[in-house]
Amino acid sequence: MDGNLIQGLMIMITIIVMVILTETTYLSVKKFRERKLKVARGSLLLDTSALMDGRIVDVAKSGVITAEIIVPRSVINEMQLLADKSDSLKRSRAREGLENIKTLQKNSLVTTSIVNDGELEAGGVDRRLLDLAKKYDASIATTDFNLNKVAKVQDIPVVNVNELAQMMRPQILPGEKMEIRIIQPGQNRDQGVGYLDDGTMVVVDRAAKSIGSKIKIEIVRNLQTEAGRMMFAKRLR
Repeated sequence: MDGNLIQGLMIMITIIVMVILTETTYLSVKKFRERKLKVARGSLLLDTSALMDGRIVDVAKSGVITAEIIVPRSVINEMQLLADKSDSLKRSRAREGLENIKTLQKNSLVTTSIVNDGELEAGGVDRRLLDLAKKYDASIATTDFNLNKVAKVQDIPVVNVNELAQMMRPQILPGEKMEIRIIQPGQNRDQGVGYLDDGTMVVVDRAAKSIGSKIKIEIVRNLQTEAGRMMFAKRLR
């Protein structure tokens, strides 16, 4: 066979293979993008505050979350901007939030997906979350007070991480005895204040002189406030 003819056939075959590969790649990418953009109805959308707070990770580890967890790309972009800020606290929180996404993705008890929700318009990340929630009948997990209020006004289900954390705390009843370290004075002159491992404030009578010491107490009553749960106790020794 003529060498030029063989060379021509090889070039033609190469072109055909390249066209097939290009088309296959295009279809694969398109399918991937469509899958990434699809949000399952009834999903749980996480906002920046919930991820930076981190307690949603512990809730997910418990297995009580059955809905698919969705993290919009706009939320990640917002945390990346905060992670580069000069404010050390916000920078640390944002970086922790980004790590929390990885932790959620590794958790076999939940399905966590990142969706590319496009360019932001007027209203920013919160507006995008509200729009996604309405479009896909999804809930929003947040610790943001304003977003919580706006979502409820629009009849969007909200998972308040603060309230969820409160409900998951172990129940401590009046009459239970324990030891606690007193770290600061209370409002009354003879009161001392300590905290449980979960952050619950405990106000103890006759403990003002025990700041810095660990004492034995008995729980007298619980008080639920908007800021969280408080306990009142009496000193046993």
